[in-house]
Amino acid sequence: MTAYVIVFRETPVHNPEAVAEYSRRNRENAAEFGKHGFVPLVAYGRMEALEGEAPDGIVLVKFPTMDDARAWYESDAYQDALPLRKSGAEWRAVLVDGLD
Repeated sequence: MTAYVIVFRETPVHNPEAVAEYSRRNRENAAEFGKHGFVPLVAYGRMEALEGEAPDGIVLVKFPTMDDARAWYESDAYQDALPLRKSGAEWRAVLVDGLD
């Protein structure tokens, strides 16, 4: 069943250097992430809140399965970059099953 990782940036970036390095490492590891079926669908695009408060930004990534998503998230390459993201702003991340 398809799975999605949704990452909400809850605050504006307060450490742009860390977030830039996180992004650079993710681009550098794109081929490895692709092995997990990583397909980015949304990355900080224009948005409008229909209900409640909008987060500062949203990333939506599609995976073939929840196991693939967990394998990507738990990979050494992503875990090495993750502290940079976490030091750059406040975030919330969820993993959810799709309907197919």
